[in-house]
Amino acid sequence: MTITIGVHSSNPSLYHLYHLSRLGLAQEELAPLGESVVFHPYTNGVRTGELLSRGVIDFGGTGSTPPVTGQAAGHDIVYTAVSAPRPEHGALLVPEDSPVRTVADLKGTTVHLAIGSWQTHLVAKALDDAGLSYADDITAVRSTDGSEELLRTGAIAAWVAQGAQLAAARRTGGLRTLIRTGDVITDRSVFFARRDLAESRPEVIEALTRALQRADDWAAAHPRDAAGIAAADLGGSADDWETALRALPWKIEPVTDAFLAEQQEAADIFHRTGFIDRPVTVAHALAGAGSGTGADRAV
Repeated sequence: MTITIGVHSSNPSLYHLYHLSRLGLAQEELAPLGESVVFHPYTNGVRTGELLSRGVIDFGGTGSTPPVTGQAAGHDIVYTAVSAPRPEHGALLVPEDSPVRTVADLKGTTVHLAIGSWQTHLVAKALDDAGLSYADDITAVRSTDGSEELLRTGAIAAWVAQGAQLAAARRTGGLRTLIRTGDVITDRSVFFARRDLAESRPEVIEALTRALQRADDWAAAHPRDAAGIAAADLGGSADDWETALRALPWKIEPVTDAFLAEQQEAADIFHRTGFIDRPVTVAHALAGAGSGTGADRAV
């Protein structure tokens, strides 16, 4: 059997596992099980649940939001592992001289973010904690390459930045952090698989998790080399990438009750604000929980 691993640039562990394929980390872990490995690159992590459901990939990873929206869309996924929290991975930025001093001050403004990513979780929960609604109290617009400039000129009120973009924006100056990711959510990388694979071949999932940790160990030990790979492939400076990558924990952890509670809170906020159109039971996305999407159908 060949295991197909989905990979996109927004998941650092999978991204570096893919770019280290010359070292054979995944193949070394899976070969004793009689399995081979191929990678399926794609650009939009939000599609991970759909690609799993269609059988295009067997295993993938994203931030916190896509698994929840995947369940809501009817995709039967199983959580397999998570990263340690990433408190410095991103931030909600405003201009240095902005009158916006708290999240509550964002009411009635336009915020740029990567809609459908962990950034939606960040903004939705921050607003919810302030008694505001993601759906009703801000205008959420998908980030573009021009979002930073729009923020600096005052055309938008706030922008969620991450990784090398965040490092570059802070290095340039003139912007202020309204909230850092770790002030609101744990912002973990989340890994999930097709239910049939997770339940029938748990040893394969364990091998893939070991491969992810080996990739993380390499990135943690070689941050400059990892930064060079990202800069050459994705743009930006190696210095900014190194700053961003050094802020990551590079540690893979098991799925815990605390993580499931975080995800359930996000799912409840998403449903309450209309970001997903039906409630989701996050715990249904566990191996052994029985087939089903976890999306509760309206009666």
